[in-house]
Amino acid sequence: MATSELDNADGDTADGNSVDAEAPAPTPLPEPRDGVPPVLLQPGDFADAATKLAAGSGPIAVDTERASGYKYSARAYLIQLRRTGSGSFLIDPIEHPEALGPIIDALDGPEWILHAADQDLPCLRELDFHCATLYDTELAGRLLGLPRVNLAAMIAHFLGLGLAKGHGAADWSRRPLPADWLNYAALDVEVLVELRDAIADELAATGKSEWAAQEFAYILSRPPSPPRTDRWRRTSNIHSIKTQRGLAVVRELWSAREEMAARRDIAPGRILPDSAIVTAATANPKSMSELTGLPVFGGPRQKRQASLWWSAINRARELPDAELPPKKTAQVGLPAVNRWDQRNPPAAARAAVIRPAIKDLAQEHNLPVENLLAPELVRQICWTGVAGDITTDAVDAALTIGDARPWQRELTAETIAVKLRETAG
Repeated sequence: MATSELDNADGDTADGNSVDAEAPAPTPLPEPRDGVPPVLLQPGDFADAATKLAAGSGPIAVDTERASGYKYSARAYLIQLRRTGSGSFLIDPIEHPEALGPIIDALDGPEWILHAADQDLPCLRELDFHCATLYDTELAGRLLGLPRVNLAAMIAHFLGLGLAKGHGAADWSRRPLPADWLNYAALDVEVLVELRDAIADELAATGKSEWAAQEFAYILSRPPSPPRTDRWRRTSNIHSIKTQRGLAVVRELWSAREEMAARRDIAPGRILPDSAIVTAATANPKSMSELTGLPVFGGPRQKRQASLWWSAINRARELPDAELPPKKTAQVGLPAVNRWDQRNPPAAARAAVIRPAIKDLAQEHNLPVENLLAPELVRQICWTGVAGDITTDAVDAALTIGDARPWQRELTAETIAVKLRETAG
C-alpha cells in the first residue's frame, strides 16, 4: 500500500504508524503468522492461487503496491490477497498480465476489503479486475470519527497489533523485491479480514452500518474524475513567474518533460524537477550554454538532454503574443467564499448560517464534516439556494442531484431547509 497524503495528515509518523501516548502499546506483528508467501510470477502459479482463493470463504483482503514517485504510470507492481481458508498470496502481474484471468474470475463476486480503495481500484481496474462489493476500512474509520485512519493506526486501535515499519513509498518496480518489502506487503493484508469484522461491529453499535454500505457502493459506482486542464500550472512555485512569456517557458518545458516521462515511464520529477523549470523560466537563458550553466541543467544527464530543453524554451520564445498563456486562468467553479459578500450577498448570507449548521451536525454524529456532505455541494446550495418553495423535499432533490447519498440527505436536508428559510426573508 503506497503512502498517501492522508497517511500523515493527522500527525502519524512518516512510516504510517501512529503514536498515541494514552493507548496501550500494541503487540508487535513483525511477520505473517504463516510466513511470507512466495511471489507468484507464472501463469500456472496464478491458476493454482485462483483455485485456492475460490475454495476459501468470506471476503478477500486486497492491496496493491505501486511505484509512485518513481514511475509515470500508476500500475500495480504487486497484488496482495488473503482469504480465510485460502491463505495469503503475493502476485507479480508484470510479466504475464494476460494470464491473470483465473485470479480475476476468483475475485469477481466475493466482497473485497481494501484500505483507502481510491488508491488501489484504478490500477486493479487497469488489469481488468472487477469488484462487485467493496468494504473500505479507511473510509469506515472516517465514518466512525477516528482521529487516525491509516492502516497501522486502525489495526492498533481495533486489534491491539502493531505492524512492522512500512515501505509504502519504495520503488516497487524493482526486481527482485527485497525480503523485508515482501514481509511488509504480506502484512498489509494479514489481518484485514479481522479488522473489517471489528469495524463492522463498531459501525453496527453506532448505527452507521447503512451509512458505510451506501458509501462503499458509491465508490464503486462513481465515474472517474475528469482530467485536469492546464496541469502545467500546478508546477511548484509557478507563482513566482510574473510574465506571460515566462509562463510559456514553463508550459513548454513541462510538456516536453511530460512526453518523455510518459514514453519512458519515469516520474516527471525524476526527469527534471519543477525547481529547474521555474529557474529556466526566470533566468531566460539566451543560449544553450547559458541554460547548461543553470543549476540542475549543468548535470551530466541534463547536459545530454540539453537540446530537448533548449528547443522547448525556443518554442516558448517564438510564440506570438496572442498565443501566450494568460497570467490567470478563467475561474472554474464557484469563487472563494470570502469573496461572496461582493459577488453574491444572498449566497454569503446563506453560507454564514448553513456551513456552521453542517459543521455542528457533523460533530453531533462524530463525523468529519467533509464525510457528512461534500463541501462543494454545500457551497453550491449556498450559492444558488433552492428554486421555488423552500421545503425539505426541495432541498432533498437538490442534494440528490449533487450525488448526496440517502443517509446524508436524511441527516442534512431538513436543517438546510430551515437555514434557507431563515435567510429568505
